[in-house]
Amino acid sequence: MAPTYDVIVLGLGGMGSAAAHHLAARGARVLGLEKFGPVHHRGSSHGGSRITRQSYFEDPAYVPLLLRAYELYGKLERDTGRPIATLCGGVMVGRPDSRTVRGSLASARQWDLPHEMLDAPEIRRRFPTLAPAADEVALYEARAGFLRPENTVAAHLQLAVRDGADLHFEEPATRWEELPGGAGVRVHTHENAYTAGQLVICPGAWAPDLLTDLGVPVSIERHLMYWFAPEGGTAPYTADRHPIYIWEDPRGVQIYGFPAIDGPGGGAKVAFFRNGTACTPDTIDRTVHDHEVRAMADQVAPRLPTLPGRFLKAATCMYSNTPDEHFVITRHPAHPDTTTVACGFSGHGFKFVPVVGEILADLALTGTTAHPIDLFDPRRRAASPA
Repeated sequence: MAPTYDVIVLGLGGMGSAAAHHLAARGARVLGLEKFGPVHHRGSSHGGSRITRQSYFEDPAYVPLLLRAYELYGKLERDTGRPIATLCGGVMVGRPDSRTVRGSLASARQWDLPHEMLDAPEIRRRFPTLAPAADEVALYEARAGFLRPENTVAAHLQLAVRDGADLHFEEPATRWEELPGGAGVRVHTHENAYTAGQLVICPGAWAPDLLTDLGVPVSIERHLMYWFAPEGGTAPYTADRHPIYIWEDPRGVQIYGFPAIDGPGGGAKVAFFRNGTACTPDTIDRTVHDHEVRAMADQVAPRLPTLPGRFLKAATCMYSNTPDEHFVITRHPAHPDTTTVACGFSGHGFKFVPVVGEILADLALTGTTAHPIDLFDPRRRAASPA
């Protein structure tokens, strides 16, 4: 007979690995089930780097969670010895009325976050790799930077195993159901059927398949990450000289990028933010096409004059989008006694990974959390004005 657990976690990517760690650290008997191998590149928690920042243009309500995430990232590094967070500073660039600048400034002011506003000449003086237009400004945040997603997932898995979690890879769940009489849940795989008191579902891009009755539609998009070798080399792009950036043009198109973090041969990573094409995990096109590389190069060239330089490589990932681009973190509306879900991270979720893991552990073990998560309730759509 399969063993009985306190909590089963479905999906061991960014959010699921963090949930497994926090649950096991609290003494819960945890089973983690993952469709692929550990730290895989088939979902959304890969690509070598993710931006982290606190002056959050998406909504000031995210800032308390970011402050806690920063604390937990520091603890994760100390507990595992893995390099995860590098706070090299960051600029949010655009016209003063752009969402990127205006929203970042609103969050910084509301939460009294250290920041500076830079005009175009000051941006160019501090960061010679950047070439803003005369009417563009930037919010500079010294505590912005980048995270190592693969190291983050590996660290959470390491700590989960250390604390007794039973993690099964290459064993996808095929279905799950509640047991009669409030006795918990049963999760089926091709190998076995497992029972537990609670279920935590972190499905990433597989949310539309596993969470059909959640009440919030989740759509999947294919996105691309590109690495270019700058003209003249990467020396001006090292993390002590070049910031992370999010740059919004007059049309509202955003790109983001990083320092050269993988040595002289690794290039500098850039990407569009939210220009994806619809896909599913089974139909995503993993080939990067020449016209896509040209589109990225054309967007970068006027803003970073020594880029694109020479194209090195590109990789695909997936966004799992909700209509309002806010997360879904909740007790499942149809299964509130047994099931917790986290999905729809809409392309900006990775920086929250450790605090989401903490929240999921709270919800699974106690049914509630002290963290502010009202924004992530699926019922928010019904409460929104028409």
